[in-house]
Amino acid sequence: MTQTPFMIGAAVRCADGACGEVTRVVINPVTRELTHLVVEPAGRSGLGRLVPLDLADATDGEIQLRCTMAEFEKLDAAEETQFVPGTRGYAAYGPEQVLSWPWLSLGGSTGVEGDSVEGISETVTYDAVPVGEVAVRRGDRVHATDGAIGHVEGLVIDPRNHHVTHVLLQEGHVWGRKEVAIPIGAVTGADDGIQLSLTKDEVRDLPSVDIDHLTG
Repeated sequence: MTQTPFMIGAAVRCADGACGEVTRVVINPVTRELTHLVVEPAGRSGLGRLVPLDLADATDGEIQLRCTMAEFEKLDAAEETQFVPGTRGYAAYGPEQVLSWPWLSLGGSTGVEGDSVEGISETVTYDAVPVGEVAVRRGDRVHATDGAIGHVEGLVIDPRNHHVTHVLLQEGHVWGRKEVAIPIGAVTGADDGIQLSLTKDEVRDLPSVDIDHLTG
């Protein structure tokens, strides 16, 4: 069966040019289906975008999208920014009515006479993930039943149905530079890193894999 690895960190190209790299993937934890790639422009020169998997092909270490740069920029943003409510009032407004840009002038002043830095609200940016799905990043910790064992390198999917078949452990974990593909059936959760039903010894005994062999 042909399987396709989507490596986190892989370069991504649109039909008319490079558009960034894969920074994380989005999976449905119920069906174990990979649904989206999160692609961020180089140098964070723009917002990361949620790319439906139907638009993506993995080829020779990079991802090719079936869309133009203009179409890519119209995809849903992969992150959202909100203000944190203020902790004190301003003029005639109460704390619950104040939102403030996190702006400081030289010398530490907020630029508002009589104000101090303490209590100024700040913006918070968080992942925008479709409801009921979870984001998996490169470097997310992988937990065996008896402790942490490494970090996520990427996911392997069955291209016929987009179902995730394996989680790839990052090279250079506790057993040296060995690629390990953990069957998705051993994954019990993905809300706070990847949780497994296997012990460290059971993961250690899994055979090493060659990513090139997975695509053959």
